[in-house]
Formats: sequence, C-alpha cells, structure tokens
Amino acid sequence: MNRLLFPIIKTHKKLYSGNAIPLSRAVFEVKRNYGCVTQTTNKWKLAESDRNKRRNGNCFKRYNSTAASAVVDTALPAIDPGFFASVYQSLSSSTPVAYMQQGLIEIHDFTGLPWWLSIVASTFLFRSLVTLPLTVYQHKITARLEKISLEMPAIVEELKKEAAMAMKKFKWTEQQTKLVYQRSIHKQWTNLIVRDNCHPAKTFIVLWAQIPLWIFQSMALRNMINMMPDPTSLQAQIVVTEMTIGGFGWIPNLSVVDSSYILPVALGLINLGIIEIQTMLKNRPTTRFQNIISNVFRGLSICMIPVACAVPSGLTVYWVASSTYGLVQNLALASPSVKRALGIPKTKNELENPYQHLWLRTKQRIGLEKKPSTAQGVISDALTSNKTSSKENEASPKKKL
Repeated sequence: MNRLLFPIIKTHKKLYSGNAIPLSRAVFEVKRNYGCVTQTTNKWKLAESDRNKRRNGNCFKRYNSTAASAVVDTALPAIDPGFFASVYQSLSSSTPVAYMQQGLIEIHDFTGLPWWLSIVASTFLFRSLVTLPLTVYQHKITARLEKISLEMPAIVEELKKEAAMAMKKFKWTEQQTKLVYQRSIHKQWTNLIVRDNCHPAKTFIVLWAQIPLWIFQSMALRNMINMMPDPTSLQAQIVVTEMTIGGFGWIPNLSVVDSSYILPVALGLINLGIIEIQTMLKNRPTTRFQNIISNVFRGLSICMIPVACAVPSGLTVYWVASSTYGLVQNLALASPSVKRALGIPKTKNELENPYQHLWLRTKQRIGLEKKPSTAQGVISDALTSNKTSSKENEASPKKKL
C-alpha cells in the first residue's frame, strides 16, 4: 500500500517536509485528499468499507457527486433555436439579396410580363449570363485534364526506368526510391496542369457560382412574397398584390403553396433526370466516389419534393425553371457540334452520337432492351469507331478535291 502511494506522497511534500509528521499520518492525509478516508469526530481513521476494500487490493473509493453532472450541463449548452432564425434574417437582409430583389422588380417592370413569366425570364437570363459561360469553361477544363491524363502513362514508364537506374547508381533503398518516384510523378503532373492551365479545382467552378445564385434568388423571391424587409413600404405592398394575381393555370396566386403538387413533383423528376442524363452520357466506368455523389444528389432531389410542397408557389416556379434550364443545358452540351461551336476540344471518350446512346441507355434502364455483356459492348464500340473512321476517310478526299 505504501509503495503504491509513495509517488503521490512525494508530490505532496507540504504534508510532511519540514514538520515532524509520521509517515503513517502522511499516508492518511494523501488518502483523505484522494477520497479514500472519511473524517469522524476528531480523529482520522479509515471507514469500515474502505478497510475492506484495502484488504481486497482496492484502496480508492468513488463518491457520488453532482459536480460531474454540473460540468456536463455547463459544457454542453442547449442549441438556441434563435440562432438559425438570426442566420436566416441576416441572409435575408444581406446586400446581394437586396440587389437581386431589386433586379427582379426591375425586370418585371421593364418587360410588363405577369410575375410567373417574369420569374422564368429572369431565371433564364441570370443562368445564361452566369452559369452557362462557367459551364462551358468547366467543360474545357475537363477536356484538358482528360488530354493530359493520356500523356501521363508514357511519363510514368520513363520515370520508372529512371528510378530503377538511380536506385542502382546511388544505392538507394526501396523506400527512398519509391519516395523520389512519387515526388517526380507529382511534379510532372503539376507541370502539365500549369502548362495547360487546368487545375482540377476549376471543375467545381459552376457549383461555386450556381449555389450562391440559387440561394440569393430564392431569398429575394421569398422576401417579396413576405413583404420583406420593410412591410410598410408601398413597393412591397404593390409587389405582393401583383403576385396574388400573377400566376397561371391552376396556380393563380403565387404567394400560396401549390395544392395540386404538380410543380413539386415536376421539380423532383427534372432534377432526377439531370442526374441520370449525366450518368448515362459517361463513356467510361464510374468510380465508387462518383457513384456515392450521384446517390447523394438523387436523395437530395427526392428530398426537395416535400420542401417544394411547403413553400409559396412563386418560389417553386423559380426552382422548376432553373432545373429545366439545367436539363436543356446538359442535353445541348452533349452534342459534339455544339461543343465545337463553343470551343470545347474533342476528347478520346467523347460520344459521336450522344442522343442515340442516351436513348439506348434509357431503354435499358426501363427494361425495354437487354443490357449487352462486356464483350458485346466492346465489339459495338469498336464497330462504331470503325464506322466513324471510315466516314472520315471517305470525307477527306472530297475535301481535297
């Protein structure tokens, strides 16, 4: 027992150094400080239960206390629900949302269109000015990355030979050689990226622009429907009055929800269609990470349906218009002629007939046509490439003539 507590006693020299205190008393003092001793009337003695525990080799006793629970209560405060309200309020009154709100009103006043058509027109205008150029730029970056990835195998083989020669010449270990080899590959890849100005982070440039645009325009429309930020202003009252009669068809009032649920369901189907089109137009096997991302966006598309059922129909009109623009944009940019017209370079994995390929994959998805085996797929791809090459060879003499 004394041997176990001796290091603790050394750290508490004030208990016995400089004073004529017996060692047994010092042991009792340390035990008392560490919760092993209880105090009686005027003497320090071990409690009966502690003596039993000491005989069994356990000299420490834990006392129930409310201090620990008090610490937990103070360390984990409850989340204030007003925090989200304050974030929403600050975003609603932010400068970009105010500019977007004023821009929507100016477009409506300039065109004289009903509000539902003004929302659609402004959506197409903003996406054409902001996201479409960035989408074209993203396709160019992706094409450059694909081209430099085709240059890497030859560079890798050359680096392997150089690494083997350096290992023999400089008597490097296998670990040293592997480290230098990996650094050289990374350096060569970086040089190719700098040469063609195609950093992989630029492939996310559309998301960096589209998500803020979507948030700002959604908040601006919600502000106008709720007469925010100043409900007493004449302009806010005029706008909300026009929206109550500026709907169409089964939605005459844009300030209420779509009780027919036609627009929310259409929103979910259009978003799912965009994801499936992007997946089916890929001409190479997808990675596990890409499959996970696709499944995440599929889940988000389904989750947007109940959200769209709970918001004013004017906001749902904007979401459907934005998704429809994205669907048409994806279909248009799949065409090789459109890509050449926009300056997107041709790549090895580009589909010559993307719409036929998309229709075939769609029929395979819904079960109208059986999926070919891997060998059949390779043969069909080879036949397709031979046909396209023969057409190019036939066309080349005509061009010369």
